[in-house]
Amino acid sequence: VHEDEVMAIVNKPAEFLSVPGKTISDSVQERVKEKFQDATGPLVVHRLDMSTSGLILIAKTKEVHKMLQSQFLKRTIKKRYIAVLDGIVKEDSGFVDLPLRVDLDNRPCQIVCFEHGKTSRTKWEVIERKNNQTRVYFYPITGRTHQLRVHAAHQDGLNAPIVGDDLYGKRANRLHLHAELIEFEHPVSGETIKVQVDPEF
Repeated sequence: VHEDEVMAIVNKPAEFLSVPGKTISDSVQERVKEKFQDATGPLVVHRLDMSTSGLILIAKTKEVHKMLQSQFLKRTIKKRYIAVLDGIVKEDSGFVDLPLRVDLDNRPCQIVCFEHGKTSRTKWEVIERKNNQTRVYFYPITGRTHQLRVHAAHQDGLNAPIVGDDLYGKRANRLHLHAELIEFEHPVSGETIKVQVDPEF
């Protein structure tokens, strides 16, 4: 959806890996490696869950990869997700602040753990409510594994799992979670780049 000399942005489909898995190598990483054969460096700057669709930044050089990653570390990159939740969320907006760690007995699931969990914060706002579902924007402040999925489903979060979440809710045709907008500083020109792609749900 965007490409220049030093970087690109791709729109990952749902149920597709960001980087090669244990048994499946087909992934965003492998396909961009094929496409940008002169690229140096790690390419994929950040990941999305296999089930999540949406925007991923690709760096064509090691230097640019480092520069983009440092924007993630400093949390200056703005990301917005759209999700459809199973249930009605009464408030119009808010924050979820629930620490997460991996569930050792049930990987890759994450659990809320105030003792050993890592800080996980999400800002959210309601777009619309209909048919006992709530469409929301998620603005993750941290980037933990399954953060948005757990924050939606947990009783101390929004208490409404994302539609199609087979780990924390009920299976459907797909996980209704899409990384629809990303805004950041271009690593070379310094200008603000903003890309948005609407979800397919």
